[in-house]
Formats: sequence, C-alpha cells, structure tokens
Amino acid sequence: MDQNKLEALRARYQGATGGDIDDADFRKAASLQFSESDRRKWPFADPATFLDAPFRPDVIGMPDFGGLDVALIGVPMDLGVTNRAGARLGPRAVRAIERIGPYEHVLRMTPMADAKVADIGDVPFRSRFSLESCHADIEDFFRRVVSAGVLPLAVGGDHSITRAILAAVGMERPVGMIHIDAHCDTGGIYENSKFHHGGPFRQAVLEGTLDPERVIQIGIRGGAEYLWEFSYVSGMTVIHAEEVPRMGVAAVVEKARAVIGDGPTYVSFDIDSLDPGFAPGTGTPEVGGLQPREVLEILRGLVGINIIGGDVVEVAPQYDATSNTAQVGAQVLFELLCLATSNLAHCRKI
Repeated sequence: MDQNKLEALRARYQGATGGDIDDADFRKAASLQFSESDRRKWPFADPATFLDAPFRPDVIGMPDFGGLDVALIGVPMDLGVTNRAGARLGPRAVRAIERIGPYEHVLRMTPMADAKVADIGDVPFRSRFSLESCHADIEDFFRRVVSAGVLPLAVGGDHSITRAILAAVGMERPVGMIHIDAHCDTGGIYENSKFHHGGPFRQAVLEGTLDPERVIQIGIRGGAEYLWEFSYVSGMTVIHAEEVPRMGVAAVVEKARAVIGDGPTYVSFDIDSLDPGFAPGTGTPEVGGLQPREVLEILRGLVGINIIGGDVVEVAPQYDATSNTAQVGAQVLFELLCLATSNLAHCRKI
C-alpha cells in the first residue's frame, strides 16, 4: 500500500467518529442519525412509526396539518377482501420494520432532510363492521389532507381503500396511475358490493377520478385474468408479469412514463405483485410474480414524475413468519417518499 496514502487516511480518519463525514449527500443523511458525533438513535427503541418518522397525530386537528409536506397514514381496514383476511394488520407490521433509510443509495436522496414528513396515525373509522362507512371515512379524511396541500402516502389495508383515496386526490380532475399488482382490480359488483378489493379502479374510472388512458398496470397474472375486461375496454395499459423480464425494466419504465405523461399521477403498490416466495404475507398470493429488485428499479426509474399520492396495500403479516413481506412494504413506502420529495423539490423550483 502506498505509504503516503496510508498516512493521509490516518490523518483524516484515525480519530474520526461515525458522524464525521465529508461527502455532502452522505453528511445530510448522517445529520438525521447522529445527535452527537458518535451517537445514533437505537432503531429498536421507542414506539414504532412509519419509516421512523415523527409521530404527529395532533396535526389532524390543524387546518394546515401542521405545515406538513407529506403525511404517512395507516388505513387498517380489510373488509373488502375476497380471499384471506388480515391486511388490517398491515400498518402495524410496516411500522414495526426497523432501519429503512434514511438514505436512498441509487437516487442519492435523503427524503426526510428535504421535506417535512410525519406519521399522522390511522384513519379514524366509525365502524369496524361497515365497508361502506369505512370508505366514506377514508374519502373524507384524505379530502382533508389533500385540501390542506399535503401529499398523502397510505399503508393499508386491502386494495379497496384506493378507490376512496382516488376520490380525494382526483376530486378536482381525474388522475393517472402507476399500478403494480398481480391483479388489475377492475372487476364489477360482487354480491351487491362495489367496494371490494377486486374492483376499485373500475369504480374510480366510473366516478370520474381516474383517467384510464393514463393508467399502466404492471405485474398482472393468474387465473383471474377473465375478470379484467374493463382494463382493456377502458384503455388501460396492462403489462403482465412474464413480460417484465422479456421487456427489461428500462423498457417498462419508459412505457410507464409514456402512458402517464407529465400529469398528476397516483402510485399504487399491492404487495401481491411480488412472487409469494418473496412476500408470502398477503391475502391473494399469485405464483410467478415480480422480484423486489425489479419493483425497486421500476420505482426509482419514475423519479421526477408528478406524483400526488400513493399507497402500499395488502400486507397481511400473519401469513409470513419471517416479516419479509412487511420489510418489502416498508422499503416501497420509502421509495414512494423519495418520489414525493423529488416532485416537491421540482414544484418549489418552478
């Protein structure tokens, strides 16, 4: 080893502490972690929150939601499932995941340093028994968040919650959507209910809050394909799971960007988009799904889009003894936060 280089390294780092970092991007992340030069917050201490964000349920009573840029919101409701229940426990499971962030190494971002973010708790529901009233409560709550100028990122809960959220974020104009899932979720009314998790995006289109021509659905597969006629008739773009490796992630990202354009876009991630070998903790698993690396690469490729909200849904932790499913859910939530922060930075410049 070059002796001069060794001496230079010794001079700079021999007595340096963990938070003594020169690189500007690394230093930004370290500033959130080190309260003193060599002391870090214990990830296993204190009550758990989404992405270790500050817990601020008090902002719900404020007209401006405390001046937040991004609100992380739990939606523990799974009355709309058609198979295995349990996604009501998803928010708790995702909150319990430690050590997500603060740094995104591909995008070189530290979102918590660039935006005012908080976990504001869970949507307050009037009844645990009524799917219809739960949808009304979700819609009303998210309308308040959006009206305050805050960008919502939700953790469900089953996928039916997204219809109610789209009613809020799309209340002034229909929005586009990037939808990563095993299922298109554009089915019709089942057993006298239009609010189940197999049909939120048909309802959103019919309600005028979702523009089907600006919707791309990625990872679709399985025996329920016959239920998704509405996706094709309405003009949605569908990319099946087996097409993703054939196309390559770069081509999938390019197609997604072409479909959504520069208009307001919602990003909805269903954990069952992943192969159950990676994420068994979900109510309707489908073999032959995406890999976590593919999903993360797709999301990172979307940086700069006009994201106006997003969600992570269908984490049902009791079917996964490893906690891997919730781990992926938390990581995807972090990537959505990066997309949101990037868009906020862009809006501040213009």
